[in-house]
Amino acid sequence: MTILITGGDGYVGWPAALRIADRTDDRVLLVDNFARREWVEDVGATSATPVASIDERLDAAREVHGLTNLSFVEGDLAEKAFVDELLTVHEPEVVVHTAAQPSAPYSQINGERANYTQHNNLQATRNLLWGLEEHDLTDTHFVETTTTGVYGAPEFPIPEGGAAMENQGERDDVPFPNMGGSWYHATKGFDAQNMRLAHTQFDIPISDVRTAIVYGTETEETREDDRLKTRFDFDYYFGTVTHRFCAQAVAGYPVTVYGKGEQRKPFISLEDAVEGLAEVALTDPDERPEGLTVYNQVTRAISIVEIAETIADVGSEYDLDVDVEHFENPRDEDETHKMEIENDRYADLIGGQSQSFEDGVGDIFGTLTRYADTIEAHEDRFLPGVLSED
Repeated sequence: MTILITGGDGYVGWPAALRIADRTDDRVLLVDNFARREWVEDVGATSATPVASIDERLDAAREVHGLTNLSFVEGDLAEKAFVDELLTVHEPEVVVHTAAQPSAPYSQINGERANYTQHNNLQATRNLLWGLEEHDLTDTHFVETTTTGVYGAPEFPIPEGGAAMENQGERDDVPFPNMGGSWYHATKGFDAQNMRLAHTQFDIPISDVRTAIVYGTETEETREDDRLKTRFDFDYYFGTVTHRFCAQAVAGYPVTVYGKGEQRKPFISLEDAVEGLAEVALTDPDERPEGLTVYNQVTRAISIVEIAETIADVGSEYDLDVDVEHFENPRDEDETHKMEIENDRYADLIGGQSQSFEDGVGDIFGTLTRYADTIEAHEDRFLPGVLSED
């Protein structure tokens, strides 16, 4: 059996591959085109943690964890010919699709990057789904990390996947509409619809894992060797809010809260995200839910102000004097929205949250304090600014 993990060089894809390979004797094949490394360089930023080459990573996985079942192939999933060859040669029984241009701010820079984001993300997913149909692999379990961002910010608790719609006295359960607030988030809403079509038309078993904002530097597997570290972006375009705040604290830069910061966002630790992907990928076909299943991959919603204050509190344990400052919000968003999101199905899958937000922030500081020089050299990337090419 072969388990294919796309985006295997990425922030979530790499540690997920380690977790999955550690729990099975089956072959785990990673695919990536290393585009994330290029995108980050494009905006003049870098990963705080050094990112080893894929060969060094695989060597470390074998030496440290004895993972002889990991392998890698380089290629672009937006190219149909490559996907056709990939599926023909390897015939995966599970596809864990984490490959995407994942940054909403990057997709909003200009029309060129919006076009690239939508072409890259949508074409890759379509190529994989149609490839499974055209190569007689419709029993393959297709797992994709979409995003909780497809839900937008509705004024009611967000369901795990579908919603009830009522009109003129009639009622029915329907897929949640695509309410993504960026050109990136829109791609994941379209992916969700395309996965639904693939299930309806081709009978492909689908797991739509709607991933919240992921925080953290380590998983159980990556702690053992620096060559196994995953990347850690902290710039405005690719650094999520928790990562950017933690990096600012390490560099002695004020933590920048945009506007009031009272809005709540969904979060999950890297450890809990990786655990869920492993559980979904490795569930016996006879035991997994039938058809198309949506998981809200989130453990809790946290306000931006609470994030900043928690970072300040935990930072003091690392001798960091953290100031919290409020800046004018460059984003068009409701700064007081109190998000509520259901996650019962995902919580049952992972057996409940294993890492609290406070512990996750401590984990981040434990790693980042080793790389303070790298962060300080790129602190101009914390806020929106001109790109390196301009």
